[in-house]
Amino acid sequence: MGILMSEKFNSLNDVFQHELKDLYDAEMRIVEALPQMAEKASNPKLKQAFEQHRRQTETHVQRLESVFKHCGLEPDRVKCDGVAGIISEGSDILSAEGDKDAIDAALIGAAQKVEHYEMASYGTARTFARRLGDNYAADLLEQTLDEEKETDQKLTEIAESAVNPASV
Repeated sequence: MGILMSEKFNSLNDVFQHELKDLYDAEMRIVEALPQMAEKASNPKLKQAFEQHRRQTETHVQRLESVFKHCGLEPDRVKCDGVAGIISEGSDILSAEGDKDAIDAALIGAAQKVEHYEMASYGTARTFARRLGDNYAADLLEQTLDEEKETDQKLTEIAESAVNPASV
């Protein structure tokens, strides 16, 4: 939101809707960033993981749009400062030069920062949906949360099995 604008939270539902908007913005930003990360990656498994996660992230966007519709809302974005900051920080890697394996290690670290932010945000939104008695939204958010965890694990496996040992 910014310092000149403020959101009004009068209920958990208000907070939940804000969280959905934040997640929607985050996912849209991630869809834009992943092709650049895939292009920069040298390791074929890492490149493939980024490309696969871009497609998966497009599904996450669609799920959020389903939750908005289910809640009687139009999909809307509020700037996700967290993901915007992480992506901005990671953009330095995209212009970096040097050892390709070291750059891949940096890309994985940047991607995992995003994944951890998303896991926290989806877990929070899912918990809000459950508390509000909205099992449909909670189930969709849980599905995405599980996929974010799987992506994080896949990145760890790529890092530990190939990228990190090669970058030493």
